[in-house]
Amino acid sequence: MSALQAAPPRGRPPAAQNQSPPWRLTDRIGLAIAWLLGLLFCAVAAALVIYFLVQGLKYVRPSLFVTNPTAGFSASTTGGFLDPLLGTLLVTTLAMIIALPAGIAVAVWLSEYGRPSALARVAESTIEMIAGTPSIVLALFGILLFQSPALGFLSRESGGVVYGRSFFAAGVMLSLVALPLVVANVREGLQAIPSHVREASYALGKTKIATTRRVLLPAARPSVLTGAMLGAGRVIGDTAIIVVLLGATLTFNSAGSVPLLSTLRGTGATLTYYIFYNAPTGEGNQPTKAYAAAFVLLMMVLVLNVGVDVATRRSRRLRWSS
Repeated sequence: MSALQAAPPRGRPPAAQNQSPPWRLTDRIGLAIAWLLGLLFCAVAAALVIYFLVQGLKYVRPSLFVTNPTAGFSASTTGGFLDPLLGTLLVTTLAMIIALPAGIAVAVWLSEYGRPSALARVAESTIEMIAGTPSIVLALFGILLFQSPALGFLSRESGGVVYGRSFFAAGVMLSLVALPLVVANVREGLQAIPSHVREASYALGKTKIATTRRVLLPAARPSVLTGAMLGAGRVIGDTAIIVVLLGATLTFNSAGSVPLLSTLRGTGATLTYYIFYNAPTGEGNQPTKAYAAAFVLLMMVLVLNVGVDVATRRSRRLRWSS
């Protein structure tokens, strides 16, 4: 009888089972280090943003957005950064026009088809290799590629000599910088879609191509937007390819007479090179202009992130039940 009284009530676990085991000292230290690193990372990011906001707002003037860089020895005589700003938008648009469709196509093939398997493994390894390749190596490969006579129509050419520097060349090589990010995010979004969604589409008589185009890709739209945003951020922040393949001239130097085509075949600069040129260690040595351009570049990235976040939230209204 005493044994029956000592037993816990049926259906109720012992009190000891409701209590989680105490944390070991090493676990507590690891958690504290994780918290410390997380707070440190947030502090560094906040300090970076606040510093350039404060410094940039001191020197940003409306005239900087409507005037081009000029030669001079003082901030009042060196003009603004209209052409580098337009060059940033132009080269980013060119790179993403190439990288986004190609990245989506590669991600769909690897995720939904993957045949032949040997070729798929080679493609995966190639994408990983491109992701880990320094941009200066891509720039050197690009200058060798676009200096060939077969691609002379994409850059400045004079007397049979192809210079290989143009917005076309920079955009093509920068698309390789953005491509791995687009592929990785789109592939992850496609793989996260439950298999019963595909099966339901097949049961309705849809083909694999129709299922991918009308069901899977719309469902993976948040991942597509994320990949596009990350890729555009990498393109905007690149400097090595710009210096080697875009000519690193602070103003546009067109090649030809056709308005848009002559600009794309010509040389120019982006905000990253403008910042590098006007940094205290650069040739221009105009720190105030560098701070102003860095502020504008930072605002472009922040606006891009906010816009993609809003679009992602809206596109996630349709949720798949697992």
